[in-house]
Amino acid sequence: MLIPLLVFDVALVAWSLHLMEKAYEKKEFSLMLAGFLVASAAAATMVVYFLMGHCISYLLQVS
Repeated sequence: MLIPLLVFDVALVAWSLHLMEKAYEKKEFSLMLAGFLVASAAAATMVVYFLMGHCISYLLQVS
């Protein structure tokens, strides 16, 4: 399950870099904000994945 999630996150980061590059070229703040939001969504996806992995492994050990 980690491999598809990593591929998805790499795609999100690549998209955010593309958005930020276009924002720098066009001097648009909205594209820069969109790129930042996409990058933060990729980071949040990884954080939630690792938090849930630890939580589920803990719950399986308890029962």
